[in-house]
Amino acid sequence: MSINDLTYKIIGSAMNVHKELGPGFLEAVYQEAFAFEMTEINIMFEKEKKLNIKYKNKILSKYYMADFVCENKVIVEVKANDFIKEIDKIQALNYLKATDYQICLLINFGSLSLQHHRVVNNLKS
Repeated sequence: MSINDLTYKIIGSAMNVHKELGPGFLEAVYQEAFAFEMTEINIMFEKEKKLNIKYKNKILSKYYMADFVCENKVIVEVKANDFIKEIDKIQALNYLKATDYQICLLINFGSLSLQHHRVVNNLKS
């Protein structure tokens, strides 16, 4: 499956969750429902995946815990806020720079309409 097809399916799963639950729940509720949706359409994922952080080609003892890593290609960060903040985008880009991933989807269930933002690390091949 191409990265574009995968991100399309991930966002579609998030839309189904938002359509069913709407805004107003805690992030953990959306994460559980989102995992259910992705399982239903056979997207392989790891929830709360520990990702090593590299600094000058060294692995740090501290690590980043991704909400989801889908098909070992896309990091997904789930939010339940009024809107996706600029700091969320910057943080997602830093996660990409420090790991071996190229794409991170920020998905915000907390707004009246589902919000999603694709963050790409163009420095990765």
